[in-house]
Amino acid sequence: MEYVSRVPGPPLDGLIGDLYYLAGVPPYSRLMLPAAPAPLLIVNLGAPFLLRAGTDEEDVEYADGCAVTTPTRAWEFAYPTPTRSVGVHFRPWGLAPFLPMPAAELCDRPATVEQIWGRPAIAALRHRLTLADAPHEMLMVLEEELVRRLRVIDGLDLVRHLSSTIAATGGTVPIRDIGVAARASSTYLAKRFKAIVGVTPKRLARSYRFSSTVLAIDVAAPIDWGEVAADAGYFDQAHFVREFREFTGLTPTRYVEVRRRFLRDHPGHALDGWPLPAD
Repeated sequence: MEYVSRVPGPPLDGLIGDLYYLAGVPPYSRLMLPAAPAPLLIVNLGAPFLLRAGTDEEDVEYADGCAVTTPTRAWEFAYPTPTRSVGVHFRPWGLAPFLPMPAAELCDRPATVEQIWGRPAIAALRHRLTLADAPHEMLMVLEEELVRRLRVIDGLDLVRHLSSTIAATGGTVPIRDIGVAARASSTYLAKRFKAIVGVTPKRLARSYRFSSTVLAIDVAAPIDWGEVAADAGYFDQAHFVREFREFTGLTPTRYVEVRRRFLRDHPGHALDGWPLPAD
């Protein structure tokens, strides 16, 4: 697959990790994404893809693309063959300024791009993207669209600052401490976080702690799960395993098996092994 990434300039750089272009034949017919503190926007340029998110029991078809805020559970993609899209990896607070609804409404419930921007707007954007000559030009078109749609959100600076503190500590900072430092009540923080991030500060911290722990695991080496859990600050290994299943739908042992499969089948792949084979 071809993967091209671009870090946007101001004012988007404080909201977005990167813009990306993805095209080609997917490594597996179905891919599972563990929950991570990373809202996502996809503008689809090929055949529809299928998505199963949160507690959905059936796949849902997305033709124009989708947007989803910070997920709390793993979700599955079924890419068409070939696939072609552009997208945005947001920081936890970054998608809210482009949404017409509170971020919590999209937590584990992806919306189509048409639902958030309207049919004429997404049709026009997709048309402009198809006229671009190369991936980098397509990403410039997407960046221009995002700049045009950027709006002011109440409480964004506070949420961004506190979320950055949570991220910098890998989710281990006591939530009460950041509330006291911000001189804001826990009720107000929870309300603004759910409106902007989609989840509470405590839930975001759990997501960062889990992601930091799992991505640091060397799946090619022997793993002492008790040591992994203790180093990450989990009360005990049973608590760690419960959280692992909640965020991935897999046991730690099964997660290692499928991640090893991806890395063995597709070494050096553009998707880098974080999506997992789900078929």
